[in-house]
Amino acid sequence: MGDPVANYTSRLQQQEGEIKLLQDEIERLRDPQELNFTSSQLDELREENSRLKYRLNILKRSLQEEMSQNDNEMLNINQRLQQIFGEAINTAYPGLENPPLTVTPNQQAKFGDYQCNSAMAMAQVMKAKGRKISPREIAEKIVQNIPNNELIERTEIAGPGFINVHLKRMFVSKLLSSLLVNGVKPPSLKKKKKVVVDFSSPNIAKEMHVGHLRSTIIGDSMCRLFEFLGYEVLRLNHVGDWGTQFGMLIAHLQDKFPNYLSVSPPIGDLQAFYKESKKRFDEDEEFKRRAYQCVVKLQSKEPDFIKAWNLICDVSRNEFQKVYNCLDIRIEERGESYYQDMMTAVIKEFEEKGLVQLDEGRKIVFAPGQSIPLTIVKSDGGYTYDTSDLAAIKNRIFDEKADIIIYVTDSGQAVHFQVVFAAAQLIGWYDPKVIRVEHAGFGVVLGEDKKKFKTRSGDTVRLMDLLEEGLKRSMDKLKEKGRDKVLTPEDLMLDDRGNTAAYLLYAFTRIRSIARLANIQEATLRTAVETTEVLLDHEKEWKLGKCILRFPEILQKITDDLLLHTLCDYLYELATTFTEFYDSCYCVEKDRQTGEVVKINMCRMLLCEATAAVMAKGFDILGINPVERM
Repeated sequence: MGDPVANYTSRLQQQEGEIKLLQDEIERLRDPQELNFTSSQLDELREENSRLKYRLNILKRSLQEEMSQNDNEMLNINQRLQQIFGEAINTAYPGLENPPLTVTPNQQAKFGDYQCNSAMAMAQVMKAKGRKISPREIAEKIVQNIPNNELIERTEIAGPGFINVHLKRMFVSKLLSSLLVNGVKPPSLKKKKKVVVDFSSPNIAKEMHVGHLRSTIIGDSMCRLFEFLGYEVLRLNHVGDWGTQFGMLIAHLQDKFPNYLSVSPPIGDLQAFYKESKKRFDEDEEFKRRAYQCVVKLQSKEPDFIKAWNLICDVSRNEFQKVYNCLDIRIEERGESYYQDMMTAVIKEFEEKGLVQLDEGRKIVFAPGQSIPLTIVKSDGGYTYDTSDLAAIKNRIFDEKADIIIYVTDSGQAVHFQVVFAAAQLIGWYDPKVIRVEHAGFGVVLGEDKKKFKTRSGDTVRLMDLLEEGLKRSMDKLKEKGRDKVLTPEDLMLDDRGNTAAYLLYAFTRIRSIARLANIQEATLRTAVETTEVLLDHEKEWKLGKCILRFPEILQKITDDLLLHTLCDYLYELATTFTEFYDSCYCVEKDRQTGEVVKINMCRMLLCEATAAVMAKGFDILGINPVERM
């Protein structure tokens, strides 16, 4: 979605604007008396008039074709309303550049289905330009210029200038029928773009802890979203696999397992191994000296030291993979070591362009608008995280040819990435209008001391232990409730109340069970999809139908702001809206005495199917795999 939909809407608005200009030109040419032209000039203008009319018809046909060519894809209603109101605003106020355009779902049904709130903002813009017009007057003029469309039943102006929009029920019904026939499909991309998502990123030789969980889950879901929308996605794990800490680890490895070159060392507990080496590094000056020597030899790529480094990395990778397998995460490792050979060229490029300053032996780069510099070379000649991140972003832009690059880390790193992005623009690697580079931050994970969760001391809770403990506590709680006596091990869930994944899974299971309990076969439902109209007469049917169809605009919002909790909130809203519908509108009527099915409302069964289809796709994006029992 994202850029393609925005481009699509922009193209339509541009075409419609051109149509309006052509219409105005035609009207002008129809009045030769005012133009004061000679006979030959009039003949030329008549020819031009004919050409303009021909071009006008071509543009109108093109516009209609673009509107109808993707009928099998879910329509973004909000996007379509923005297009309609955008055209109305441009027609009503053609001289107003970049007018504010705001369309949102209405929170109260009595005020309609959507609301356009542009009039108030437009009044402020006009006032700043010396034109004082009331918002209500602006709203009235916008409504007068709304073009004929397939979506809007009627509009009402409320308060100072809110435009309430009531949708056509028949059109919403057709959209639901299309969803049931074609499935949950996003708009097709005009051009397949490449997205690089940098997430998870644990440190080699240190255990993954709870602080890595959010980046891993959010990053994976972001990848799933872009994959569903049709993008080419590269999932990258920028692990910390290079640096001075490997000197102390290799020195400790040499002492503890002197035959490591011929016999694979049994490093079972890497966390304990790291703590032992760190303790020696802090307390033993001779060990610290040897550790620094090991770093030099590792950076010189001496074979024995590269082998020791690989052994340590492999132990970590095996532990990481256990977590990724548990969470069903696919990711490609490209650690800091991957970019080592690129860093010298990066530094040289910054120096050749005169962007490097010397500061007490360090080489630093100040980017415009940034208060802190990047240190690209330390005073001892070593490279830094800044250096590797610059090399990484250059690789992703020029070698991977990414159109979108997203970094998923906690918000504590926001300033760092802001400076890295600014430096990359300063040196001319990318134009933010062409390539989108963003940091998708999330809340910092805090320890019991209310400070940022860190691993340097080695005293952290292993993520794998945390996941296993969570499963154990969940099972204990279920057994307390006696759920293990009525549910299979695959169906057991923690808490089916409130805004939780367990509640959503419970709601989904309930929806999918309706047809099964009524003994409705899949073939019967398929036939109903093709032959039964989805009626939306009851207020709860109408509310559910609209909620189902908001799915594309929810995905659009997430691609714009990269805030995935919006999808979680939407799925919860969809589940609760379905519950309201199910409690008020019977789908299957049974005999109270015999329990036999006496009546099935197939129209409402189709609403159940549409709800389940959207929920299933939402779950898939979030990496949730519900077990269906059909």
